[in-house]
Amino acid sequence: MATRRRARVTDHFAVIATFVVVVGGWEAIVRLSDISPIVLPSPSLIAVELWNGLVHGLFLKNLWYTMVETVGGFAIAAVLGIGLGALIAEVPWTRKAIYPYVIGFQTVPKIALAPLLVIWFGFGLTSKVIVAATVAFFPIIVNTIEGIANTESARVDMIRAMGAGRRETFRRVKVPSALPFIFAGLDAGIVLALLGAVVGEFIGSKVGLGNQMLVMNASLDIPGSFAILILLSLIGYLLHLILVAVQRRVVFWTGPKTALTQSA
Repeated sequence: MATRRRARVTDHFAVIATFVVVVGGWEAIVRLSDISPIVLPSPSLIAVELWNGLVHGLFLKNLWYTMVETVGGFAIAAVLGIGLGALIAEVPWTRKAIYPYVIGFQTVPKIALAPLLVIWFGFGLTSKVIVAATVAFFPIIVNTIEGIANTESARVDMIRAMGAGRRETFRRVKVPSALPFIFAGLDAGIVLALLGAVVGEFIGSKVGLGNQMLVMNASLDIPGSFAILILLSLIGYLLHLILVAVQRRVVFWTGPKTALTQSA
């Protein structure tokens, strides 16, 4: 127990020390070199812009819109990815019939696809949710397939020897074995959903943090743009922590796995 506590303290110290060195060095370089805020703003100026944007409500209003897009797209990707992944893993012919199209769809650059989705579904919420879902879909389905397909054959043979049918084997053995993989895909997917929502806002939107960043770039408010980047990073990390916390409650018998694949 004491060793674990010392390890945690050491880890926290390493994170804080890295932050101090990077931010302090950045601040010093900007001030000593007298770099214009339009080129590279100092961390202190970015912190002021972030605080003002949150206090005055500008960032919060746009953050709410972006989060709705992110959560909506992630939910769609999770349902489709887990459902289709389970089907492909359990029904052999579907892997040959469907999976090649999944791979082909993944190779399409989402930035190139986003303008078409905006044209088809408009500049409102729907198009951004679909962009977020398409970006988050692939890591979820791949990890679901790998998790179910890699279930230990000895466990499957044992429960079948006890008289379990295909459904019960899937529910009692394959799904629990696949859960760490599925959560790894969900972890990657929710962060990618945030990225997809912002990309969709870049293409066509009147609200959202992506749109706000474009407005600030157009007015040369570079510190404000950096503040939005910091806010997006914090939100992405918070979403990751939420998924890890849920995984620890659901998959309590094992530690978090690393996502097998990620996509941008």
